[in-house]
Amino acid sequence: MDIYTNHKRLYGIALCFYLFLTFIVAILPAFNAENNNAPLPNSRPLTKLESDGKLVFIAEGCTACHTQQVRNVDMDKIWGGRPSIAADYSRITRTDLWRNTATLMGSERTGPDLTNIGLRQPSQAWHLLHLYNPRSVVEASVMPSYQWLFIVKDYPFPEDVVVHVPDEFRKGVTGSIVASTKLLALIAYLKSLKQVSLPDGSPVPVFLYSKSIKTAALGNAVPGTNAKTEIDGSALYAANCQSCHQENGLGLAGAFPPLKGSKVVLNPDPDVQVTIIMKGYSGRVNEGYGIMPPVGTNNNLRAEEVAAIINHERSSWGNTSSPVTAEQVRKIIGTLKQTATSK
Repeated sequence: MDIYTNHKRLYGIALCFYLFLTFIVAILPAFNAENNNAPLPNSRPLTKLESDGKLVFIAEGCTACHTQQVRNVDMDKIWGGRPSIAADYSRITRTDLWRNTATLMGSERTGPDLTNIGLRQPSQAWHLLHLYNPRSVVEASVMPSYQWLFIVKDYPFPEDVVVHVPDEFRKGVTGSIVASTKLLALIAYLKSLKQVSLPDGSPVPVFLYSKSIKTAALGNAVPGTNAKTEIDGSALYAANCQSCHQENGLGLAGAFPPLKGSKVVLNPDPDVQVTIIMKGYSGRVNEGYGIMPPVGTNNNLRAEEVAAIINHERSSWGNTSSPVTAEQVRKIIGTLKQTATSK
């Protein structure tokens, strides 16, 4: 073979091999991306207020700690209903001629992913407290407070959004704590971040490396049953409920109701409790409490996981109520789905 002595032939073959790989690795995927970059039917462009909030999100450096991408691994299921796809970002365009903020996918999760935060946490009251002092709603949070986005007034105007901060987090601040325009824009942007469903018939990406529910001798017995399970209700409560209702189950006065001593939690019939978890609840807004999102639906909780959360709530903070089984929860969820379909 004279390929090694004929430099023209050597470089020619290397060039052809390079072009072939470029076509396979770069050009063909690019063509595929061009054919799959249309906005999803249920998506919508940002409003003016939400766009302003996006600029605040960038200016405050939120992308340093928060991602906006749900990976196709099972550990990311708590952040969205499905893995993210290219079409999720198709409505994101340049901010202007000089600034390119095509995506804010981030690269580090010091804080939770925000892809679906608008569905996971739609309560404006929660976001206001969280941004004023993250420790007021998440005790172990390492997020800095953004108190410079708030205004202290002796006499707020009727149109002002007053933030009801618990006394222990006011740190000597007197007067009314009011949300600034920039803060309201930021919250509007956060609430706009919602993962939309794919069109009917479209292939839905799956989460990989899922952990199946197993029974094991070392598992914790579900109260009232002989079965043992590895599902940790306290961990699920911490991941899905604790940011509002708090680790001690007392909630936050004027923002989120307590679960300790709650009539719903203590009710032997789990129907109402399961319904609230799966469909959300807004019946106590007139008391000053925020709207509870449908946590179970938004976070794709299985019947076994919902049952674990309920049993944790029913046996914690001095609560003593009848335990529930996954089968009971599954039947109630099935009834809720049938009711929704018939409407």
